[in-house]
Amino acid sequence: MSEVRGGVLLLLLGLLYLGTLWPVQGALLVSRYDMVEVLSVKLHCTVASRFAHTVMTSTALNKANSSQEIFFEVDLPKTAFITNFSMEIEGQIYVGVVNEKEQAKKQYEKAVSSGRTAGLVKASGRKMEKFSVSVNIAAKSNVTFILTYEELLQRKFGKYEILTRINPKQLVQNFQIVADIYEPQGIAFVDAHATFLTNELLPLVEKTVTDNKAHISFSPTLDQQRKCPECDGSLINGDFIIKYDVKRASSLGDIQIVNGYFVHFFAPPDLPRIRKNVVFVIDRSGSMAGPKMIQTRVAMESILSDVHPDDYFGIILFDRSIEPWKQSLTKATEENVDEAIKFVRQIYPRGTTNINDSVMKAIHMLQDDRRNKKLPERSVDMIILLTDGMPNEGESNLQRIQQNVCEAIGGNMTLFCLGFGDDVDYSFLDVMAKQNNGVARRIYEASDATLQLQGFYDEVASPLLSAVDLRYPDNAVDSLTPHHFSQLFNGSEIVVAGRLSENDMDNFLVEVFGHSSVWFELVTDWDVIYPEKDYIFGDFTERLWAYLTIQQLLETSKSGPAEEKSNATAKALEMSLKYSFVTPLTSMVVTKPETEEGPSGPLIADKLTEGRTAGEAGRRTQLMDGDPHFMIELPEREDALCFNINESPGTIFNLVKDPSIGLLVNGQTIGDKMVAPDGKVNTYFGRLGVVHHSLGVRLEVTTEYINLFQDGQKVNVKVTLRDSVKFVILLHKVWKMHPYHQDYLGFYTLDSHLLSPSVHGLLGQFYHGIEFEVGDLRPGEVPEKPDATMYVKGHQLNVTRGWQRDFRKDLKRGKNVPCWFIHSNGTGLIDGSAEDYIVSGLFKTV
Repeated sequence: MSEVRGGVLLLLLGLLYLGTLWPVQGALLVSRYDMVEVLSVKLHCTVASRFAHTVMTSTALNKANSSQEIFFEVDLPKTAFITNFSMEIEGQIYVGVVNEKEQAKKQYEKAVSSGRTAGLVKASGRKMEKFSVSVNIAAKSNVTFILTYEELLQRKFGKYEILTRINPKQLVQNFQIVADIYEPQGIAFVDAHATFLTNELLPLVEKTVTDNKAHISFSPTLDQQRKCPECDGSLINGDFIIKYDVKRASSLGDIQIVNGYFVHFFAPPDLPRIRKNVVFVIDRSGSMAGPKMIQTRVAMESILSDVHPDDYFGIILFDRSIEPWKQSLTKATEENVDEAIKFVRQIYPRGTTNINDSVMKAIHMLQDDRRNKKLPERSVDMIILLTDGMPNEGESNLQRIQQNVCEAIGGNMTLFCLGFGDDVDYSFLDVMAKQNNGVARRIYEASDATLQLQGFYDEVASPLLSAVDLRYPDNAVDSLTPHHFSQLFNGSEIVVAGRLSENDMDNFLVEVFGHSSVWFELVTDWDVIYPEKDYIFGDFTERLWAYLTIQQLLETSKSGPAEEKSNATAKALEMSLKYSFVTPLTSMVVTKPETEEGPSGPLIADKLTEGRTAGEAGRRTQLMDGDPHFMIELPEREDALCFNINESPGTIFNLVKDPSIGLLVNGQTIGDKMVAPDGKVNTYFGRLGVVHHSLGVRLEVTTEYINLFQDGQKVNVKVTLRDSVKFVILLHKVWKMHPYHQDYLGFYTLDSHLLSPSVHGLLGQFYHGIEFEVGDLRPGEVPEKPDATMYVKGHQLNVTRGWQRDFRKDLKRGKNVPCWFIHSNGTGLIDGSAEDYIVSGLFKTV
């Protein structure tokens, strides 16, 4: 195999599935499925007082007569910290080392610059993130992977949840899931189920529960794993979920001490709810068009119906303007709720995004009603902000918005921020929420977005205590984790940990103060519980204390006072290294064994954080996919433009042409197999040609094959290029028996800013941005697709709000991206006419 290196083009063809790699969650990813046998997969989770320590172990055998790459891939909860990873190969153990992130990054970049293989290990989902590593294994040899991670289980809706995602992708000789739970308070209940359980597998979930211990196991045999008696396919594919809660006899909760550290769990039973006053601040800007707006309306109807009759509520809609439902909060009577539901049913997307003024309006509304004594004296005030984008109207500086909101709230109310979709600046919302005693939550664009919105409201719908203050004797305790909390919600729990000055204590004074429907005060000279040391992993209280302390320091480093941020960062880094936690400040460096080709570069496991980086926020993506064919994403405008080109099948268009660097991309259209009964003729792209003149490389991609030519000769070429534009080509497979449609290609451009200013083509002309304005929003033919007037390139165009699918992250369903659709083959938007881009051949410029 020859290898071409250069500095202009990185062509990513992974989504064409040309190789024989299978992604496997919770076990292995193998390069030759039939030649690698997964001998064992074992997951063992030990829980001591809500602190979970999980070890995933997997062993595989390379049955081939030659070496091959084997991948180990595990989904773990986002709230967990990786603490250890090792590989055992032919008696040699390779252990991951936790280093400062910057130091690990230098090792990684050094490996890349020297040409050695290096992989950055990170990926993310809703509740989970992915750890993945690969290693080259000699013929007839074994490899054992071991990954350990830890987390504090969070109580929601009155229960704790242990979530394991598993998919070995093949039958496994020794498959086992084991969980041991120890709760000194006593276990109230334990439930265990899995999304893949059949009636036959259900009895294999064994559960033993005593007063304070629970043991759960699931160990199907090879035959029990089969989809059918003669099948090799496995039923094991999905989530294994354990839910439980503890007994709560004491109103003060439970305190446990081990090795000089204590932990206090506080969730008093039978407290009455406090009345709340909530203002819903809802984004109705243009980017909310489509499913997001529909789901928001449906969710708000349900949420308003659930507001307690004793609560007060308000609604503020915003785009470039601010529209309150009423100027004051209103009691949630049946009549008022019905009127509010009629109001939210009339929300339609329009305009830009003014976050600052909308939140300030909500703050002033609550303050004015407080001042005028319109709200109950013993009640809590909260604001729930829902937005899908960046502020681009009014105040747009993120730090000034955060400062304005924090100063106006002054610690007297709680702000919750919901970020809808992937394009929102989640870090901005997260900091702003935490500065005001709240939390942020991402709402994923999916069919269940309505349920996500309702679920968040249900979490905060019933406050039990406000201004909660937990106090411990100053002379006996130091290094406390946060012990002041704005609220305690029904079904949740407060956890405080600290270090003791004295190891041998029989009791110490605990005081809890807070506001309920009446003043709440508990003072107890507490009898300390010492858990059974032979059952738990010995230093769990110290590690739980470290886990909570690091979480607190990381929050302070993001949202705390300026003078505290640097100290908090340094302390969080110091503790992350001491306790070997992979946090946002550290990385785990995994050194792979040498191969015949020489030493391998390190793999680096990072801790993911929610939100977009600055680079991602400003990166444009241009794509050609489906019908309509073209979309230009403009993240700086939180918007996108779409247009179609209707030409007969077989027409070849120039998509990208950059004469400065000798780059050319052309695409040829294909049509349906036959005209559909409705007479509509759909066209797609079925053939792509990529030329790099300075490298002498031509690449032809069709729905059936890939041809790569170097200097006119057909060769197998591995293209490895850095610091360059990236093209992603997707192959959309259509059912072969479909009467009309056939396979087609999608073409996506990433990092287009790296091309020269002279780049052009149907897509290329937009690589460096485009200026336009949209106004005169008016109803269109379809209620959810309003029309508007666009002013662009000196033209005044009638455009329609719609959406185009982006298939990069979800090849099957795609993600709906709202866009303005330009009619008539993009006339007025593209330079010239569509005919100007027709060329005579796949590798021709004219």
